[in-house]
Amino acid sequence: MAMMRADALLEATIPEMQAALTAGHVTSRVLVEMYLARIAAYDQQGPALNAVSALSPDALAQADALDAERQQRGPRGPLHGIPIIVKDNYETADMQTAAGSILLKGWIPPNDATLVARLRAAGAIILAKATMHEWAWSWETYGSLFGQTRNPYALDRVPGGSSGGTGAAVAAGFAAAGMGSDTCGSVRVPSAHNNLAGLRPTQGLLSRAGIIPLSHTQDTGGPMARTVTDIAVLLDVLAGFDPADPTTAAAGGHVTPYAAALREDGLQGARIGLFTELVGSGPEEEPVTAVIRRAAAGLRAAGAEVVEISLPSLPDLTAGSYSSVIRDEFKADLNAYLASRPTAPVRNLDEIISSGRYHPGIEGVLLLTQATDIDTPEYTEKLARRTEVRSAALALLADHQLDALAYPSVQREAVAIGAGPQPGVNCRLSAHSGLPALTVPAGFTDGGLPVGLELLGPEWSEAALLRLAYAYERATQHRRPPVLE
Repeated sequence: MAMMRADALLEATIPEMQAALTAGHVTSRVLVEMYLARIAAYDQQGPALNAVSALSPDALAQADALDAERQQRGPRGPLHGIPIIVKDNYETADMQTAAGSILLKGWIPPNDATLVARLRAAGAIILAKATMHEWAWSWETYGSLFGQTRNPYALDRVPGGSSGGTGAAVAAGFAAAGMGSDTCGSVRVPSAHNNLAGLRPTQGLLSRAGIIPLSHTQDTGGPMARTVTDIAVLLDVLAGFDPADPTTAAAGGHVTPYAAALREDGLQGARIGLFTELVGSGPEEEPVTAVIRRAAAGLRAAGAEVVEISLPSLPDLTAGSYSSVIRDEFKADLNAYLASRPTAPVRNLDEIISSGRYHPGIEGVLLLTQATDIDTPEYTEKLARRTEVRSAALALLADHQLDALAYPSVQREAVAIGAGPQPGVNCRLSAHSGLPALTVPAGFTDGGLPVGLELLGPEWSEAALLRLAYAYERATQHRRPPVLE
C-alpha cells in the first residue's frame, strides 16, 4: 500500500491521524520525521519561532516501537503513535526540564510528571519540550535559557504565555497537539494568540504532580490543540484521580467521556451569556471586540440564545491584588519543589536571585515574591475572596439559566515584542474561582491577528463546554494555519 505524504495530515485532527495510521497510510515514524523536519525548518531557521526548548533523543525509536506494537497487537487507543509537545515545566525523565531558566539547563528529572506518564501510557510520543515564560509568570514567553518566542501569525508579536512555546509550536505544526499549564491565563492566552483551542479545567480534574509550581492554589495543567476534538481526545486520557496530587480526589465521579460528548448540533437550545464587563469598550479593544460581536452572532446562527450579562462588581472581585495568590505562594511553592528534587542544580528562590542568572524582565516579580510571606492575614483574606468570586460566577450562571459565560480570552491583540506586558487579559474569573474555561478560535482582527472566544461553565462542566465549543468551531471554521516562510 502506498504511503500518503505526512504533510497531508498537518491540519488533521488526532482521530484523523489515528485513522490514517490504522489504515497503514502513514506510520508514526513518518509523522515524527515530518514534525522534526518542520522544527528544523522553522524553529531556529526561517521565521525562527524559537518555540522548542529540547527534542526527545528517543522519538524515532519510540515511533518504531509503537509502529511494531500496532502491527502485533493493534493500537492502545486514540493517542497511539501520536507526537505531542509539552511545556518545559512538565517533568520528563528523558529530556531537560528547565522552566525557561538557564539555571536548570540540562537538568533531567528522575520521573515523568503524571500527565506525561498518562500520555506515554496511552501511546503518545513526547516529541519535544516547548519554551515558556521563565518560571511561568507572565504572558510574553521570554527566558534566560532561550530568549524570546515569536508568534507564528505575526513575528513581531508575542505568542502569549506562559505556555507561549506550546502555542506557537502547535499552531506551526511542530506536533499534533500540546500541553500547557494555566495559573492565570497561561493556557488560554497563548491559545487565543495562536488560533488554538485550549482548556483550563476545573481545579482538581488534572494532576499537577511533576509540574514545576507557580501557585498551588491556582496551578493546573491543560491541553492545547488546533481543534476542540483534540482537546477532548487528550482530556479522555488525562483526567482523573492521582494519589500524588490530593486535589484530584475531588474529580472522583466527575470524569466523563469527553470526545463522545461532541455534537455538531451542540449549540441547539443552549443559552450563553455574553459577559459585558469582560468585553472591551475602548478604541484599543475595538479590533478584538468586533471579532467577539461576530462570534456572538455565530453562536446564535448555530442555534444558541445569546444574552448580555452584567456584574458591575466583577472588576473589584477579580482585581489582581484582591483574590490572586500567585505572589503569596510562589516562593514557598518553588522552594518546596526544589527541596524535594535533590538533583536540581538550584535550591531555592534566594539562590536564583543571588545568581543574577535570570532574564532581566522577570527581576521585578522575583524580588516581589522574595519579599512576600505566605503566613499573613492578607493571604487568608485572599483565599476567602476566591470563594466570593466562585459564588458570584455560579450565581450568574444559575440566575440567568446559562450553559456558559462568553467573553474574549484577551481584550486586545497580541502586543508587540518588547512593548511591555500584555494588556486586557481576562484570565482571572476562571483562575480565581476554580471553574473551567475553554478558549476556541473566534476569527481574526482586520490586522490578521487571532482572537480567542472563552466559554466558562460550572465546575466539572468540561464535556458541556467542549460540546458547545465544538459546535461553534464546526459552524464557523476559524482555524487556519500561519503562513511560514
